[in-house]
Amino acid sequence: MRKVHRIERERRTVEAMLGLYCRGRHGGRGLCGECQELRGYAMRALDRCPYREDKPVCSKCKIHCYRPEMRERIKAVMRYSGPRMLVHHPILAIEHLMDGLRRPKDASR
Repeated sequence: MRKVHRIERERRTVEAMLGLYCRGRHGGRGLCGECQELRGYAMRALDRCPYREDKPVCSKCKIHCYRPEMRERIKAVMRYSGPRMLVHHPILAIEHLMDGLRRPKDASR
């Protein structure tokens, strides 16, 4: 089994959470326009993350790279999808919980 890098895993987690959220809240099979916009924003934020592979979960990060409106939107997605992830994507959910236990490193390196 190959090791999945932190940023790649974070991408998969965000996509899975958005899929659960959009399906549950907006009723479609794919992502609606609003959720596609949020997905693109989140992926760009991951691309620019100064922590790279040492990235903490966003809730424990010292750098808040999301605009306030987008931050509220992703928090709503996480509140809705978080509990459902254990059923639909248990490995991603457990890995995300374990990432939350890691201590953030200094991004100024």
